Amino acid sequence: MKAERNKIMDRKEQELELYAHIPFCVRKCGYCDFLSGTAEESTREAYLLALAREIRRAGQDAEGCRAVSVFFGGGTPTVLTGGQLSRLLSEIKKSFRLAGDCEITLEANPGTLDPEKLRLCREAGFNRISIGCQSADNRELRRLGRIHTWEEFLEGFRQAREAGFSNINVDLMSGIPGQTLVSWETSLRKTAELGPEHISAYSLILEEGTPFYKNREKLDLPDEDTERRMYERTGEILEEYGCRQYEISNYAREGYRCRHNLGYWTGREYLGLGLGASSLWRDTRFRNTDSMEEYLKDSGNLPKIRREEEKLSASDRQSEYMILGLRLTEGISLAGFRETFGTDVRKVWPGVLEKYEGYGLLEEAAGRLKFTGEGISLSNVVLAEFLPEK
Repeated sequence: MKAERNKIMDRKEQELELYAHIPFCVRKCGYCDFLSGTAEESTREAYLLALAREIRRAGQDAEGCRAVSVFFGGGTPTVLTGGQLSRLLSEIKKSFRLAGDCEITLEANPGTLDPEKLRLCREAGFNRISIGCQSADNRELRRLGRIHTWEEFLEGFRQAREAGFSNINVDLMSGIPGQTLVSWETSLRKTAELGPEHISAYSLILEEGTPFYKNREKLDLPDEDTERRMYERTGEILEEYGCRQYEISNYAREGYRCRHNLGYWTGREYLGLGLGASSLWRDTRFRNTDSMEEYLKDSGNLPKIRREEEKLSASDRQSEYMILGLRLTEGISLAGFRETFGTDVRKVWPGVLEKYEGYGLLEEAAGRLKFTGEGISLSNVVLAEFLPEK
């Protein structure tokens, strides 16, 4: 009885993260492979009702756990009204126990912001906003198929500040068709001069099934050497403005690292809510159905909407610990690995570590294993070595 009570108490102290997927946008960009698209207002409202049902049911399943972060992603969550977003967050607050300092992020597109929407969202409890800008060059934005201009982004950024958001992330993208090193440096500087607390700087990836992928031979993409130089300059320039790199693609001012993403990279469990959302919950990975019809019908019945459930083995969890943790510039804690898995990382991957330390791509320092500067640029090659054998 005592052991069972202790087990329950342990579960009550479990921290988790929540992700809510809003699969709607004004227009799909040519590079986007996310589960998203346009929809009528009636479909949006039906979806919100279905999502509320899943939230309530998932909250019962996670009773006693504490949510330390909430992230509304998409799609473009801000295609919804301020009232709809506030209502959805209220449902989460009623269904889950949120930490007192819970980080609550709203993804936004500059073409969908206005003062009233931002005010309502801030009052509802959103305390972090992530604005997808991508570029300060309007020609590059048109090539990407974005619905906004740089000037509209500036207006949205100003409105977010006036609404009370003191924690703003801006997304930027390198490797855009027609982009040069100079135009990338200009985008970085123009954005950093605004003083955002966080900047995510990603490289364009041509995902199968997207218009960009289908027309890849016609795209005027920067060459490999230019892309590598863009990456190097990102860290150098953002450092000048007080944004330090803490992950392969993320830079932040002191005290403003994205706690939600840090949870992913350090192995915290999370529940994905909404159409196609992925979860890692109680050592099991699964995702929701990507059929809108099925989701609208069965969202309150979790077993019916969940797909591809996979119980993670110890080997799976060790691999994820390495693949995700090494994305951080500080790397992984060797003692943390030992404490978590009861074995030394060098016993699990002796040949891999020796090889890449020999190449100068990995290094051990102060009890941590991390990428060297050169290693970060070749991180995908190294991380593939930690994939579990199937």
